[in-house]
Amino acid sequence: MNNYYVYILSNKSNKVLYIGVTNDLQRRVYEHKNKLIEGFTSKYNIDKLLHYEITTDIKSAIEREKQLKSWSRAKKEELINRSNPQRNDLSIDWFEK
Repeated sequence: MNNYYVYILSNKSNKVLYIGVTNDLQRRVYEHKNKLIEGFTSKYNIDKLLHYEITTDIKSAIEREKQLKSWSRAKKEELINRSNPQRNDLSIDWFEK
């Protein structure tokens, strides 16, 4: 059984939010942190994991990603504040320093 992750990243100043879905959260965050994929996250230095959710159903993960993307900024902020009020990088200990 596979796990799928819906995640929210931000930059160091928490000004920009990015929502994505993946089947390997650690690998995907590593790619964001090391700017291995060109695009929005590398352009705006988005590499701080603020929130993630896990499911075993890819369709549910994709639907949740779409739902979160459709929310207002305030609603996204509320979700992050409930699970991570200090806005710590949840992946801080995942990689060698």
